[in-house]
Amino acid sequence: MSDTLSLKEAQKAIIISQGIQSEHKLGKGKAATFNAISAMNYVQIDSISVVERAHHHSIWNRAENYHPSHIEQLLADKQIFEYWSHAASYLPMEDYRYSLPRKNAFAQGEQHWFDRDKKAMSLVLQRIKTDGPLQAKDFKDTRATKTGWWDWKPAKKALEQLFMEGDLMVVNRQGFHKVYDLTERVLPENIDTSTPTSEEYYQYLIINYLQANAIGTPEQISYLLKGLKVSIKAHCMQMLEEGLLIEIIVNKQCYFALPSFNHLLKKKLSHKKVKILSPFDNLLIQRKRTKALFDYDYQIECYVPALKREVGYFSLPLLWGSKFAGRMDAKIDRKLGELNILNLHLETKKPDEFIPDLKTTLDKFLSFNKGTSINVVKITTNKGVLSKDEIQKFTATLSALPSHLKVKTE
Repeated sequence: MSDTLSLKEAQKAIIISQGIQSEHKLGKGKAATFNAISAMNYVQIDSISVVERAHHHSIWNRAENYHPSHIEQLLADKQIFEYWSHAASYLPMEDYRYSLPRKNAFAQGEQHWFDRDKKAMSLVLQRIKTDGPLQAKDFKDTRATKTGWWDWKPAKKALEQLFMEGDLMVVNRQGFHKVYDLTERVLPENIDTSTPTSEEYYQYLIINYLQANAIGTPEQISYLLKGLKVSIKAHCMQMLEEGLLIEIIVNKQCYFALPSFNHLLKKKLSHKKVKILSPFDNLLIQRKRTKALFDYDYQIECYVPALKREVGYFSLPLLWGSKFAGRMDAKIDRKLGELNILNLHLETKKPDEFIPDLKTTLDKFLSFNKGTSINVVKITTNKGVLSKDEIQKFTATLSALPSHLKVKTE
């Protein structure tokens, strides 16, 4: 028999599962960072640096006193590794063996991005065996012509292919560029390198997803995992029969959950805490799911032509308790130390209550981005752009709140 939940209950369970309000419960330092990554299953890596990069941003929202150096330390300590989840990600090293089915598929001929160049792969692998860890820039490009930024040189393509097939691993990044070494020299000695059976693999995907996201459909669990939806659905039904899963109904949609689900509903959730999220945060990376469960229609607009953008280039979702209260197009001017709020788009009916809670988080977000002042350029709502008087009232309210920050408007 399926349990029926309200959207409010489902939202609470999801946010608690994601560790989005668990800063004081995950420990300190790099231990908290590791626990945050484990709670999420993975953290997506992204190169956009309008504000602090996505992987740092997502962990900062979960781990108290997070510092970007924690990632480097965890990589050096071999507690996490870099590979592909639904995108480039950091994952717990203890989950290494579950990356092997994908690696084996690429090694057996499944295409990633490029055709396999066996000669280049052999030369690159031999060079790293001899010389130790290397970056793509350590290999010369002897081609006479290039056709664009995606036209990688043969050595770079070979490095990426060897990485995807599992012969190489990333030991660290320098200036965001990958440094590769032989997998056998990177893996801890005690790590399990046996390939999981199909049943082990599907159960791992299902259980880990539900631990991090509370509820999920087979489509959501298999998100961007090519060709796995049918098998995952079959295994969900099998696990349901065995009592390893339960069914939850939310808004007439059937979801799977772990038997321990009800414990989530007993935990407390702050309704005043504001979280400025990365567009790549695990909580909302599946946009259709976010729309269905939070009634929040979110799109990152950096890939949208400038004239068609509704909010801005890199709008950050604003989570207020268990509801989304808007989004904020922001950019840090690192030379001036100024966080420019190019457009604060409010989607709450209680802006007067929201502003003080937002200010508390803005203080922390500014410090996280190594800024010293805030510049509010524009504020909009679904009804249009606020007047100068309304913006001045908003910024005056911000300035009046206790803070070490400067707030101004253009």
